[in-house]
Amino acid sequence: MAEHDSDREDREPEEKGVPIDEDAAWAAIVAGYGEEPTDPPGARPFRSIEDLALPDPEPAGGKGDETKIEPPKPPKPLGSSISFAPGVGPRDYTAPEPSEDDFDEGDEGHFLPPEPPPLPTADTTAKFAWLGMIGGPLLLLLAVVFGWDMTWWLTTLGVGGFLGGCATLVVRMKTDDDGDDPGRGAVV
Repeated sequence: MAEHDSDREDREPEEKGVPIDEDAAWAAIVAGYGEEPTDPPGARPFRSIEDLALPDPEPAGGKGDETKIEPPKPPKPLGSSISFAPGVGPRDYTAPEPSEDDFDEGDEGHFLPPEPPPLPTADTTAKFAWLGMIGGPLLLLLAVVFGWDMTWWLTTLGVGGFLGGCATLVVRMKTDDDGDDPGRGAVV
């Protein structure tokens, strides 16, 4: 299909065969650097957020020949409008200590939790399993730190103690063999 003249108008000047003068384009950019471009017609001037609640200023020449010259406003400080003196702030507040006068007849007083029950005593097999599981690697670590010869009995005692203790603790774990329990959900 042949190209039409309307397709050629949309092309860049370089595609039409007219070279772009890059030096002139860069010179125009540099000459306009730092200058504020003019506002388009009908645009309202920029107002800071503090002045948004104020009524719109009258356009220039709106009320006859009067022109207002407003004095410049002092710059506003940056940051928060609330400042605290050192040692006086929301994090420096401490609650007063409660006293017995704070309670009336309906209050029972302070809650004291009951003493927890003692821990159950472990059987001899569990004690030796934990000794082998912790003592085996500890024995090998001491042999390396003190530079002892790593003999066959030292290695067997360390590795065997760890593996034996681990196997004993896993085999002796309590299991829930209840077939009617659907899962590990909440128990009421």
